[in-house]
Amino acid sequence: MKKLNVGLIGAGFMGKAHVIGYANMPTLFWPAPAVPILRSVHDINAEISKEAVARFGFEKHEVSWQAIVNDPEIDIISICTPNDSHAEIAIAALKAGKHVLCEKPMSNSFEDAKTMAEAAIVAKEKGIKSMCAYQYRRIPAIVFAKQLIEEGKIGKLLNIRGQYLQSWSADPNSPLSWRFQKKVSGVGTTGDIATHVIDITQYLAGDITDVVSQVSTFIPQRPVQECGVDLLGTVKIPGDAKLADVDVDDESSFLVKFKSGAVGSIEATRNAWGRNNFLTLEIHGTKGSIVFNYERLNELQVCFSDSPDDRRGFTTIYTGPLHPYPEATWNIQGLNIGYGELKTIEIYEFIKAIAENTESSTNFEQSYKVEEVVQAVMKSHQTNTWQTVRDERGNLV
Repeated sequence: MKKLNVGLIGAGFMGKAHVIGYANMPTLFWPAPAVPILRSVHDINAEISKEAVARFGFEKHEVSWQAIVNDPEIDIISICTPNDSHAEIAIAALKAGKHVLCEKPMSNSFEDAKTMAEAAIVAKEKGIKSMCAYQYRRIPAIVFAKQLIEEGKIGKLLNIRGQYLQSWSADPNSPLSWRFQKKVSGVGTTGDIATHVIDITQYLAGDITDVVSQVSTFIPQRPVQECGVDLLGTVKIPGDAKLADVDVDDESSFLVKFKSGAVGSIEATRNAWGRNNFLTLEIHGTKGSIVFNYERLNELQVCFSDSPDDRRGFTTIYTGPLHPYPEATWNIQGLNIGYGELKTIEIYEFIKAIAENTESSTNFEQSYKVEEVVQAVMKSHQTNTWQTVRDERGNLV
């Protein structure tokens, strides 16, 4: 069985998630399309790099990301760094003939995201694969929802509403990590979590063509974080700490129009007390409705118009081995999977694309669609008008 050497760049929270995916994939998806080998790791924090060797089982750590990209033994580059370094690393890796899995969003600027997509198109001609890590579209319940939609079970789509509500930055004492700095993140909540909803809604309902948005910053200053590790609000800084400005959005909400004629709305915030990872979708069609809530990710609620009048209502389907990605689930409906299995499914799809020379549904060219919507959302907020989503995919080199 073919083996693929993996180089991980960024060994923090998301780096751990990628490692879990690589390590678990052959166990769940056997026979595996290929077996990933954890070859080398680099983090900007040297101690984290060294620890990753012992903790995650990498063969070695490197002092720079360039050393991993230029290593002829490396086949795959996983990028789990802050947004401002995505483009530089990804483009260099693609040019070096490496397959690239990059965390979302693609970059901290629309221009860099476009350059990444163009570099991926060139690399694709040589059999080099790219993927942006939109794992939520691969939740078995979401994939099953798409199956129901494509089978016409809920008829013609009318409306899709998506929310992604979190609370980890609702406390003003949560530190000013890179996620609150435009020069690093590019945008705030819109790029951090609304992108997931944009990706899923376009996966289910087709391309978004027009948006009108409202973008807000509720906490204008936050205490300065002394270390470079992204703490995701799990640590609070004392009230007498030095403050610095937040220059990205805390909340983003926008109406959308789809190419299919459907309409919808998307809302994302990291300031919703009581909401932890509240990623929800409600889809209405001419023959029924579908509801999904990530906090109950092994369930899908459905309602069909042809049910008897006295029995019509939402029915809960518990996903499991009868649904998409049965290899990643367990033997009985409702035994349930979690975030680790989702990253494993993502890694499986990426490795499969490499081994079978196919394209991932979230390769850089396709993920650029999300960036186009984000740009329209931010421009709509600036102009206070509806904005048409720029479709530049036909102009990508």
